[in-house]
Amino acid sequence: MKFKLDENFGTRTQRLFQEAGFDVHTVVQESLQGASDQVVYETCCNEDRCLVTLDLDFSDIVRFPPDQLAGIIVIRAPHNPSLPLLEQMVATVIRYCQDSPIAGQLLIVEVGRIRIHQPESGST
Repeated sequence: MKFKLDENFGTRTQRLFQEAGFDVHTVVQESLQGASDQVVYETCCNEDRCLVTLDLDFSDIVRFPPDQLAGIIVIRAPHNPSLPLLEQMVATVIRYCQDSPIAGQLLIVEVGRIRIHQPESGST
């Protein structure tokens, strides 16, 4: 599984994903910091990467359909979260991704839970 970490995550988070065996790139490494959300989204689509972000704008499934890429994970942390809390939330994401397919889904990760938006199935 391939991930792209938005600019609000640093090398520490990247290392957590790498230690779990995931292929992970960052927006900063690719000189996309400051790029529009649309550019970040399209880059993830083109690279078939799941976007991991703190940016709540990416939870808008009309603007950023998760079924067009390998998934979107929005970590919805409380205001001014501590580093240990953020790392705990990232660890929850990693454990979930090791056990469950996420392609085409939107995951909203909150303290103590993960909400999953799956694309609606068309009728056959």
